[in-house]
Amino acid sequence: MAFHFERPAGFAFDAGQNVQLTLVDPPETDSQGASRPFTLASAPHEPDLMIATRMRDSAFKRVLKSAGLGLKATIDGPNGVMVLHEDTARPAVFLAGGIGITPFLSMARHAAKHRLAHRIHLFYSNRRPEDAAFLDELRALEKANPNYRLIATMAEAEKSSRPWSGETGFIDRQMLERHLPDLPSPVYYFAGPPAMAMAMQSMLADFGVSENDMRSEEFYGY
Repeated sequence: MAFHFERPAGFAFDAGQNVQLTLVDPPETDSQGASRPFTLASAPHEPDLMIATRMRDSAFKRVLKSAGLGLKATIDGPNGVMVLHEDTARPAVFLAGGIGITPFLSMARHAAKHRLAHRIHLFYSNRRPEDAAFLDELRALEKANPNYRLIATMAEAEKSSRPWSGETGFIDRQMLERHLPDLPSPVYYFAGPPAMAMAMQSMLADFGVSENDMRSEEFYGY
């Protein structure tokens, strides 16, 4: 689900950054309290702030799901280094798993709006097409930005009710080699569940990508 919040006056952020969101006087809480970190899935030029999350049966998410207009929250931030590098001569490669797509949605929207010169490849892994948040928009952005390309892959495409003709399986070196002309040259960004983030870091290190050319964010379930 996606949730839209009124943007506080004067609040500025870079595409890909996150905030700490705190619910004000929620009707219920649990041992984790009323605050959670969220990447802003909206782009900096948009009038409101949007977050997106997988829904679980936690007190925090029950409050979000049942909230009507007027839910009050505070934000602390922006935070994070998941922002696009300045050197437009170097490609950007985004590696996203599941709801880890949120920083890259913000960055892709921002790049299309401002016609950034960066070449962007977004690899987006999900189980099935129906599990892939924002998939239609991410496809449409290819028409808005000729420098951007989406490579979506499904790990369990055979379990889908929808036809799928794209990549299958998990993001791995062989998949990157099919779509990227030079593996060590881009700056890599990756976000997803902790196990996925660790796998991406190990894979990139194996083909010579330095830590300075990796930027990452882990998404925990809560």
